[in-house]
Amino acid sequence: MSAPKTARRRSREIALQALYAWQLAGGDALDEVRRLEDYERADRELAEGLVRGVLESAAELEGLIAPCLDREFRRLSPVERAILLLATFELKRHQDAPYKVVINEAIELAKSYGYTTANEGRMFSAGQSSDLVDAGARGLIDIDVTGWMDYTGRTALDK
Repeated sequence: MSAPKTARRRSREIALQALYAWQLAGGDALDEVRRLEDYERADRELAEGLVRGVLESAAELEGLIAPCLDREFRRLSPVERAILLLATFELKRHQDAPYKVVINEAIELAKSYGYTTANEGRMFSAGQSSDLVDAGARGLIDIDVTGWMDYTGRTALDK
């Protein structure tokens, strides 16, 4: 039996679902967040903040993600794009969350949403998100990783 979902996990799932719907149908992603089933049990401030942040900085986030991909960003599935946008936004703007937590959450979302065959969507891995952290640590992209810590207290720069 799996552990119960935390309010923060639900928030990320809701943000993913809203961004997926926004990519496919347009409309107001924040309204979509508020209509989703688990909204009342989620960290609503986090869910709305993630969606708002991704929408406001989507072009910048795409620019950070693109160098870490093996194909064009637009060729990713809507689920992959939404997950990478969410994770990159959290890595860039929510540095209170340990980077390994952000990466793990992104991987868990990828496992839960949309991969039905062994080959579908396999470009998304811990390596893709880790590439963002490594590029930030080397100063290649504009993500400040100096304060990020993993569970052991090691920072991204201690690798």
